[in-house]
Amino acid sequence: MCRNKDQVQLVVARYSEDLSWLGDIHYPAIVYNKGETKVGGAIALPNIGREAHTYLTHIVKSYPDFSEFTVFLQGSPFFHMEEGANSVLLTEHIQEIVERNVPFKGFAWFRLRCDQLGRPHQMGDLASKGKWLGWGKDIPVGAVYERLFNRSSPAQFIASAATGLFMVRKDRILTRPLEFYEKALALIEADPYDAENTGHAFERLWQVIFNGSKAINP
Repeated sequence: MCRNKDQVQLVVARYSEDLSWLGDIHYPAIVYNKGETKVGGAIALPNIGREAHTYLTHIVKSYPDFSEFTVFLQGSPFFHMEEGANSVLLTEHIQEIVERNVPFKGFAWFRLRCDQLGRPHQMGDLASKGKWLGWGKDIPVGAVYERLFNRSSPAQFIASAATGLFMVRKDRILTRPLEFYEKALALIEADPYDAENTGHAFERLWQVIFNGSKAINP
């Protein structure tokens, strides 16, 4: 049985992943497809900007009409979750977050502490060489923070949604004005193939973007 769209909605960033797992979630989902293979009912987007481009596009297009909770997921989310994670476990996590009214929650099994250059990171992993233009470079976490919020960057960040898998409550999205998300999307679009690792930087900043603090609004 499909649950209420006004309560929870999934936003899925797909490239070529098998989305059969969505059939076991039973929450309504919007799929944004960047791959060459078409998916029925999916919204086609250009293959730029990593999942951050997908998420920000959704926010800009939907603002301010969001479900009470929005779940942002990559097309194959379970790899970065705890061992044995599947659709059943993800559904249980979503239900628990709704029941506890948690405003923001990352689904990765780990948290990261990094500096303004995203260190430590694995941008130079030889197994990933050539997969994107920014391979081998640092992650401009501090620089992207400063452009987003028009203030000096903190020395360190604790990323609780480093893999781009998270759930956020409506009021936390609406803490920032539409213009903020338009600015964020423009930053991503200015680095479409992640030559400067802007998309990677957003993976380290979601918990700040949705922390509910109006004091840091630009």
